[in-house]
Amino acid sequence: MKFIRRKFIGLVLVIFGVTAFSGITYAQTLIVALGDSLTEGFGVAKEEAYPHLLEQKLLQKGHAVKVINAGISGSTSASAASRLRWYIRTNPDIVIIALGGNDGLRGLSVEHMKSKLAEAIELALSEKIQVLLAGMQIPRNYGTEYTESFRNAFYELAEQYNLQMIPFLLKGVGGVSSLNQADGIHPNPEGHQILTRTVIEYLEPLLPKRQ
Repeated sequence: MKFIRRKFIGLVLVIFGVTAFSGITYAQTLIVALGDSLTEGFGVAKEEAYPHLLEQKLLQKGHAVKVINAGISGSTSASAASRLRWYIRTNPDIVIIALGGNDGLRGLSVEHMKSKLAEAIELALSEKIQVLLAGMQIPRNYGTEYTESFRNAFYELAEQYNLQMIPFLLKGVGGVSSLNQADGIHPNPEGHQILTRTVIEYLEPLLPKRQ
């Protein structure tokens, strides 16, 4: 019995040693990227979409993270809270809320979008989950009043809830034909690389300091 116990303890120490020297840490930060087709990676391989690239880039920078791609094409703000509620069971530390683009493209009520996003934000905060809010913009052909009201909604939410915010998720990508697919809406692999760098800029300050 003592031999078995010593063998077990020895095995634990070996595993701990391998883990420590391999640089793996159990203090892993779990990030849920909650979004639509931009997050899901419509038209590109899963490994080319920004959530996967985000995880790889952060690991390379020495952060212990796991990123869950919770993007569903066609999603609007209406599903934000119900979808987040499902992912709460994974005990995330941070949620990136990147929804609202489809609301705007469909000309839906900005106030309704704000209320639905606020519902998801309040749910996350009630569970002690940090929120990174991704700002969205839509083309000016929707009318100046609507496009400005739409863009400002994200800033208003960030201010109301004191959130870290990405001013525009598609900064440097939106409207640039060489960085988008034929539809002119969804980023191509190169566009996702730029999108990833934008997200990292605003996400990294929320991560635990590296040891």
